[in-house]
Parts: sequence; structure tokens; C-alpha cells
Amino acid sequence: MIDAQKVNKPVIRGKWRKYFGKRYFILKRRAQWLKTASQYASHRHDSLLNHVIIAHSSILLRPLKDVDMQYQHNKITNLKLAITPIDKLIIKPGQTFSLWYLVGKPSKKRGFLKGLVLQSGTIGYDYGGGLCQLGNLIYWMLLHSPLTVTERWRHGYDVFPDVNRKLPFGSGATLSYNYVDLQFKNTTDKTYQLHLYLTGERLHGEIRSENPSILRYEVYEDYHQIKHQFWGGYTRHNRLKRKTFTLSNQLLTDEVITENHAIMMYEPMISESNIK
Repeated sequence: MIDAQKVNKPVIRGKWRKYFGKRYFILKRRAQWLKTASQYASHRHDSLLNHVIIAHSSILLRPLKDVDMQYQHNKITNLKLAITPIDKLIIKPGQTFSLWYLVGKPSKKRGFLKGLVLQSGTIGYDYGGGLCQLGNLIYWMLLHSPLTVTERWRHGYDVFPDVNRKLPFGSGATLSYNYVDLQFKNTTDKTYQLHLYLTGERLHGEIRSENPSILRYEVYEDYHQIKHQFWGGYTRHNRLKRKTFTLSNQLLTDEVITENHAIMMYEPMISESNIK
């Protein structure tokens, strides 16, 4: 069972505390990159590796209550810019993938537009907004591959109800330049490749390899709970697990991937008609 009995009320930090805190962690991450630059995958190959290990896609335009659709269209521009240095990236044995190491700062100067961002459980807008969709896509694919996730940040707030949700709660990865990153390491003896592209309606991703997969993965939710906390709010909790099978359907492992704990920003029993 997961421990979901008590979650503290969120702390509202002051403007300057957030400003200087963010810059401290950005500089700290840049210093880390300088020390370990040789460990990161950075080479892209013109051609695709032969075998698709996992493919997934997500819808680009998703209407949200009280959110201007223009920010959804801006997100598409941001995604196009972000996937350019990642598409067809080669990850050799021993190498680490870092999303922000490759994408860089999503600034106005580089062509990024204002998109939707979540700030302490509230909706805001900033340059590069919407890139969490890319983090969500890559993370979900990683859970269906032998690659090892070494850094993933979960969403601390559950902002939108589960209308049309296709994947388990907590199966995404939040991003914030550059210290809230998504990283994984190739701990295998095989070479892998990321393939990312957009069509008119969807963001698509593939993890490819030079060899066909010999395993199959099943990711599922366990111990889902909603709790009414002592300070008045509601929190949501679950555990993600993964089964690994051989191609002959023999179960090899059934392991816990992560636990998720999020503060709900809506009433648990809200109806769909109230959020469209």
C-alpha cells in the first residue's frame, strides 16, 4: 500500500524567493552539464534504425475550460522547435539523454511562443509553454522499453479531471527549464534512437533500435486513492507498476515504477458537464 494519509498544504512562496531560487537551480544544472558533458547523447543520424521498440502519439489540440485555444496553437510551434534537436537522436550504450541539454532555453529570441504552463496549481502562460506534452510522450515510451529513467519529475498538482484520459493518472513528466528535466540512460549493450514528428493532429514518437525487442511491457495503475486532507483540500494518489514479459508471454517481473501524490485543483465528484 502507498502512504497517502497526510499531504501538507502547499507553501506559497514570495516573488523574489521564487525568482532567485529558480536561477540558483538553473546555474547549478549548467555547472553539472559542464562537468559531465561527455556522458550526454548529442549525435543525430540521418536515417532511422530498423526496429520500432515502442510507438505512441498524443493529440495536439485539446480544448480546455477558460483557456484560449491560441495558446494550444502556440504549443505546436514550441513542439516543432523542441523536437528538432531530438529527432533521430542516437543513444549509445552508457550514454544519457537529457531533454533540456538538447533543447536549450525556450526563449522568445529563439522563436518560442507563449503557451500554457502550470504554476503552483494555477494556469499561466510563458515562452515554451506546452512542452510537458513532449515530456509526457517520451516518459510513457520509456516505460515500455529497457532504457532506464534516471530523472523524472511528477506533477504536484492534478489540475484537470479525467475527461477522455487514455493513460493512467501520474504517467507523465513535468518540465521546467532546466533543472526540472527528463533524463534516461542506456544501460543496455544495444544502440537506441528517438524519432519524433508532428502530423496535423498529433505528436508522434518512437523508440527504435538496431535489434528487435525480445520483451513486452505492460504498465498499469495500482492503489488509486483520493483523500480529504486535514487542511481542507483533496489529494490524489496512485502507484504505477510494470509487468515485463517474454515474447512467448512468460512473466519475468512485476515491479513498482513510481508513486504519485498530487493536490487536486477541482472537486473529486465534479461532473463532466461542469468542465467542458
